[in-house]
Amino acid sequence: MTSDDDRQPWLASAGEAAEVARLLDAFNVEFDTPTPGVEVLAARLRVLLAGEDTLAILAGVPAVAVALVTLRPNVWYPGPVALLDELYVAPDLRGHGIGSRLIGRLLTEAAERSVSLVEINVDEGDVDARRFYERYGFNAIDPGSNERALCYFQELTP
Repeated sequence: MTSDDDRQPWLASAGEAAEVARLLDAFNVEFDTPTPGVEVLAARLRVLLAGEDTLAILAGVPAVAVALVTLRPNVWYPGPVALLDELYVAPDLRGHGIGSRLIGRLLTEAAERSVSLVEINVDEGDVDARRFYERYGFNAIDPGSNERALCYFQELTP
C-alpha cells in the first residue's frame, strides 16, 4: 500500500468475493478458528454479496482488511438491524487506522440504508477489540439498565 488513498474502504461487489473470502479465511486461520476454506467461502459470498442483505467493505490495494455485515428486519426498530459479523485487518497493518476507516464506512453505509441498530459480538476476553469498538460509541450495557448485554448462540447441524 502506497498512500492513504489506497486505504479508503469501498463496498465489495460479488465479483470480489474471492478477495473477501481470502481475508476471512486468514482471520480464522490466525485465531485457530475452523474455516471451510477460501473456495467455499467465495462461493457463498458470490451469492450473498449479489443480494441486498450482506455487505463486505474492503480496504487496501491489494485488499488487506474487511468488514462483513449482514442486515435483517427487526420488530423493535423501524429500519433494519446490522450485524458486524467480522472485522479483520492484516496483522502487520494494525494500528494504522484501517479498522477505524472500516468502522466509519460501516456507519456511513448504515445511515444511508436507514439502519436503526448496529450489533457487534465480541469475545469477553478480547479487551483490545472491546476498547476499539467502545471508542466508536458501541457498548455492552443494555440501554436503560446497568446490565451487560450477552449473546447466546447454538449452532444447528443439518
